[in-house]
Amino acid sequence: MFEILKISGYFPQFHAMMEKRGGDMPIKAIILDMDGTLLSDQQQISPRTKESLIRAQQKGVKVVLASGRPTSGMMAYAKELEMEKHHGLLVSYNGARIIDCENQKELYNQSLTIEEGKAVLEHLKQFDVKIMIDKEEYMYVNDVFDCWVTYRGEPLNIIEYESRAGNYLLCEKKDLADFLDFPVSKILTAGDPEYLREMHQEMMAPFKDDLHCVFTADFYFEFTAKGINKAKALETVLVPLGIERANMLAFGDGHNDITMVEYAGIGVAMDNAVGELKQTADRVTDSNNQDGIALVVEELVLQASTLDAK
Repeated sequence: MFEILKISGYFPQFHAMMEKRGGDMPIKAIILDMDGTLLSDQQQISPRTKESLIRAQQKGVKVVLASGRPTSGMMAYAKELEMEKHHGLLVSYNGARIIDCENQKELYNQSLTIEEGKAVLEHLKQFDVKIMIDKEEYMYVNDVFDCWVTYRGEPLNIIEYESRAGNYLLCEKKDLADFLDFPVSKILTAGDPEYLREMHQEMMAPFKDDLHCVFTADFYFEFTAKGINKAKALETVLVPLGIERANMLAFGDGHNDITMVEYAGIGVAMDNAVGELKQTADRVTDSNNQDGIALVVEELVLQASTLDAK
């Protein structure tokens, strides 16, 4: 796209960058990945970031959370950002489901069919991965005690981590393929990062032409319906609201954010983002632990709107 620019304060290049995109288009929507982007490593929204996003909404800018998380794992953060007061949107399962925070209305849903889900679950039996599916308030796994992966050199109870993040009740089913009798938004696999890097091509081989298969973290590889990604979700819901891609400001850190950051008029990678996303983004801001979102929102949305009003 355009040159990578590290933001650490005032950003005088803003208007020049906007001119490259065909004019000083107003930002009407801020789209945020959650883990590694909006949330710190302690799974919190910093006070400065929270304030900047609430102020942006008060100025009429729509905030959209776009995550691989289930909807239930996003609700508390949406409430913290007061999104229910401003028709904020939750894009969950990496774009498979979209709801309006104010009235909980489902605006979009595209799941794997039962047949697709069964085929994936059957194929995955031969791999050393933890498999998770969900329905309503339940998360289903093969074995609640087969739960450890290595993350940053340390053991991580991935089943506990995922169930807490989604506010799920855990349920054990020895044969998920046989058990499945409902469409699923996604099939999530977790494993040691080295193992997934080595084996993910074999894991996705039978489905690469029919499903969307993607890393969402070093230790996560997931399957969703074909064509599902965060960019498609934005186009499906925001464009009919009069918010064109040139009006969108998007932030991300992972492989599953690449389509969204490419699609948005201004795409921003966090300093902790994967290299591929940094190369795709228009610019790089500070990390998720250093108010990287607030730095950009304050300059490009809050200060820009103040200047426009003068």
